[in-house]
Amino acid sequence: MRAALMYGAGDVRVENVPDPQIVEPTDAVVKVVAACICGSDLWPYASKVPTAEGARMGHEFVGTVEEIGADVTGISVGDFVIAPFVASDGTCDYCREGLQTSCRHGAHWGSDGVDGGQGERVRVPQASGTLVVVPAGFDEQLVPSLLALSDVMSTGYHAATKGGVAPGKSVTVIGDGAVGLSAVLAAKMLGAERIILMGRHAERTKLGREFGASDVVVERGADGVARVKELTAGDGTHVVLEAVGLKPALETAFQVVRPGGVISRVGAPQFEDVPFGFGPFMQNITLTGGVAPARAYIEKLLALVLDGVIQPGKVFDRVIGLEEVPAGYRDMADRKVLKVLVRP
Repeated sequence: MRAALMYGAGDVRVENVPDPQIVEPTDAVVKVVAACICGSDLWPYASKVPTAEGARMGHEFVGTVEEIGADVTGISVGDFVIAPFVASDGTCDYCREGLQTSCRHGAHWGSDGVDGGQGERVRVPQASGTLVVVPAGFDEQLVPSLLALSDVMSTGYHAATKGGVAPGKSVTVIGDGAVGLSAVLAAKMLGAERIILMGRHAERTKLGREFGASDVVVERGADGVARVKELTAGDGTHVVLEAVGLKPALETAFQVVRPGGVISRVGAPQFEDVPFGFGPFMQNITLTGGVAPARAYIEKLLALVLDGVIQPGKVFDRVIGLEEVPAGYRDMADRKVLKVLVRP
């Protein structure tokens, strides 16, 4: 079959790879109907050290079950399924606590012999715990929104729930990428009274307003902080959702959060030191967030998608074929598109 591999920074190729097969009785094989390129894929795309063997890419996909192992339950051949970005067994203590990203028997797409999502088919470990079945008869036009649940929408929802977004709360979202926009949508769902989106790409912030942002701040750094303070009578907001992953974004978060407020960070961090010193300590700031256990949220969000309440698939602004994946990476890295959907 054909699949995308990354050999180094800027070097993505689509090549022939072995067809997936059932290895463990808990496996399933899924034919990919739609996958995508994630903003987090752009970090290795910018910095990966060249290797002789490429790394399989892609951790977000939806598709049709073609084969199941002998121990797989709750899933049948022919089911349309959503695969969250981490595989999990659904039965260990962490999974039962809703922390499937820490599953004791979990797996990550594209590593340790597991297929990546940017390919024609995927062997899914721990299929019973990992895959979420979409009820038959859904509208094909919902596929982008179903795909968004595999990562970005669930991540945005994780940010908002960990941040304690609720009716009456004010929220700042830092970052106008797909996760940031999903965080806006999630904050609106949870009843935020005011949502300030910090982003400077006009087409993206336009979608942010559609998703529920009441204000857009295009300024960065000190000017951006001043603008948020101006919009909030000098206080800042109760909650800040950081969806970038760079240190300046988190520094901004600490400057625009209200005393007693919460910063929820879900941008994949590209730094180690956190600026949580005496100032935030004296203001009783809470820092939370982390990698989203998407599997914990998909079923709830799926019902909202199927009922037409939310349309997170609007974050996809380009659709390409599998052979076009290298160009898709280039265009996302060059900020020509927000998020690329791949149709193998």
